[in-house]
Amino acid sequence: MKCVICKQGETRKGTATVTLERDDMVLVFKRVPAEVCEVCGEEYVDEQITTHLLKTAEEAFEAGVQVDVREYVAA
Repeated sequence: MKCVICKQGETRKGTATVTLERDDMVLVFKRVPAEVCEVCGEEYVDEQITTHLLKTAEEAFEAGVQVDVREYVAA
């Protein structure tokens, strides 16, 4: 896929670190599967993975987590 940010590079399979914040909570997911632009490094996470990350973040928020760093685990 052509990068929509730099419009120069093509994306390749890779990983990303995703940080989600809500109120006083910070949740970091490491090694999230993503498409990464070979030129500018922009990261694209697909919709299914994003939905999983948001659901996990909501559960963490409801559990009272304030700061957490996790390795991504597929649903």
